[in-house]
Amino acid sequence: MEPLSRAWIDGLRGFVAEHRATRRPPAWSADETAAVAERTILGTAIAARLPELDRLRESRRGIPGADPDAVVVLTTSAAGMLAIDRMVEQGGDTAMMLESRVIPVSELEYRLWCIRQPDEMHRHHVNLWSWVKTRVPTQRWAEFAAFPIRQGEAYWLHREGLAGGGDLNRRASHLWRWDGHHASLLKAFIEERSVPHLGAHQG
Repeated sequence: MEPLSRAWIDGLRGFVAEHRATRRPPAWSADETAAVAERTILGTAIAARLPELDRLRESRRGIPGADPDAVVVLTTSAAGMLAIDRMVEQGGDTAMMLESRVIPVSELEYRLWCIRQPDEMHRHHVNLWSWVKTRVPTQRWAEFAAFPIRQGEAYWLHREGLAGGGDLNRRASHLWRWDGHHASLLKAFIEERSVPHLGAHQG
């Protein structure tokens, strides 16, 4: 890793540590069944994306001045961070990849750090995001009318993407149904009418 990139990443790590030391721990879902389902979705999705990290060096050659060995900053939810912790505890190649190449942070931590130290061209880092919106407003349900759900059920949106990966860049949304006991995929790669920039937790 180049010195400037190392300084940017070390600064992020220090900022995140200070930020967490002065704030409450991330909120966990009061519904343990839903929390487990959310962690499963995110853990599976994140693990599936890890193999492509080996291709980042080649793909980043198209970004002027980019560090080819940039660390991946994963913006995710509390559930995503717990999923990562579980994968690291299990050991193996996945754990090694996560510990050596990936820094999991919250969206707020990432945004605040980028305000202090902008890296809009992603010369020093790659941003991978993966999180589940478990509270899709009912005002938006008509948008998903082609995938009807029953009374008492709800829509979940899994949003993921990559920025700073050159040709590997992407953004996608996947529509899920939550029935109070199980989460089931309704439609992968669904087009939302209004998709927030990068991994922003809104909309």
